[in-house]
Amino acid sequence: MAAQQEATILVGKKPTTNYVIATVMQFNQGSKRVILKARGSAIARAVAAATMVRDRFLAGQVDIREVKLLSDKITGQGGKERVVAAVEIVIERK
Repeated sequence: MAAQQEATILVGKKPTTNYVIATVMQFNQGSKRVILKARGSAIARAVAAATMVRDRFLAGQVDIREVKLLSDKITGQGGKERVVAAVEIVIERK
């Protein structure tokens, strides 16, 4: 079975280390690029996970290639629509 070239990890409420381990596992399974996606309060966790992977776990092996800042419209309670900040962090193997 061939390894995927790209993997996406959705960052949520779990501890940061869970996302760091998931990212490292994707690279160890042969992915060339991993995208961390987060929105709202999970953005800080995604940034922390990306920098931990780059600086500690795979130091010198990966780079943060791109950071996309986005906004998503979501429908909240009561049917109200609101805008939430989102981010996509692209990490690539060197």
